[in-house]
Amino acid sequence: MNAVEQLYFNSLYQQHLTNLSLQGKRPATIDAYARAVRRITAFFDRTPDTLSTDELKYYFACLIQSHSWSTVKLDRNGLQFFYRYTLNKQWQWLAIVKPPQVKRIPDILTVKQVSDIINKTYQLRYQVFFMTLYSMGLRLSEGLNLTVADIDKSTMLVHVRDGKGGKDRMVPLPERTLLALRRYWKTHRHARLIFPGTQPKTTTPMDKGSVQKALKRVLQDTRIKKRISPHSLRHCFATHLLEQGLDLRSLQQLLGHASLNTTARYTQLTQVKQRDMSRAINNLTDKLNMTWSVK
Repeated sequence: MNAVEQLYFNSLYQQHLTNLSLQGKRPATIDAYARAVRRITAFFDRTPDTLSTDELKYYFACLIQSHSWSTVKLDRNGLQFFYRYTLNKQWQWLAIVKPPQVKRIPDILTVKQVSDIINKTYQLRYQVFFMTLYSMGLRLSEGLNLTVADIDKSTMLVHVRDGKGGKDRMVPLPERTLLALRRYWKTHRHARLIFPGTQPKTTTPMDKGSVQKALKRVLQDTRIKKRISPHSLRHCFATHLLEQGLDLRSLQQLLGHASLNTTARYTQLTQVKQRDMSRAINNLTDKLNMTWSVK
């Protein structure tokens, strides 16, 4: 783009950011939708409003080859927002960009495996963090952003703020988790954060990338071959509570799910459910009258 075109793009881009804020989009969404506009502009070296339908189709065909479907979906939504609110246009062609519907079942750790991961994690802050995620069913960002003010010792509740969809919720605080949090906090005594970053006088939580690396290392040390991420500890929390007999409605509240259908997916992950299915299948196959060939 020449200097004039760049100024024009800068104006459109700023309008895009303003519109995202006016529509109440969350910071992560603003970042993703803004990146979508920057990416396609850099790809063609032209402002998106000058692109033809064929060029847009070509762009997404290339994006599918080089990026994940989650990125493709974010870029589609970001550009759709840009055309609607910044350019005041409706683009029906966006309907052709449809990520495949995939429903994967997450790997679940046993209680012993969760214990092994926590016990064999090499630094206290990651040990306490993994226990916090598991024992309260928190998402990674929810755990990282916990503050001293969120912990209410008198009621033994934790105020989880700004969860998915901007929703707050209250979750019970286990005694052992409180003791672990207190022990770790005494190592840094940050005025606000439970899990601050490592830089002196930091005002930001510790880096999520470091958490993921710490978990990857301990998975290698424990020789656990399952596909496990920090979010898996939340899945384990839900599955293990169901195995103990907690009802779905209570679990929905603990996890902060908007729909009970989302929570109900965990029922197929419990060992109790799997044992029931295995027993039924074995009973079925045991009724077969088999005569095996000698050849």
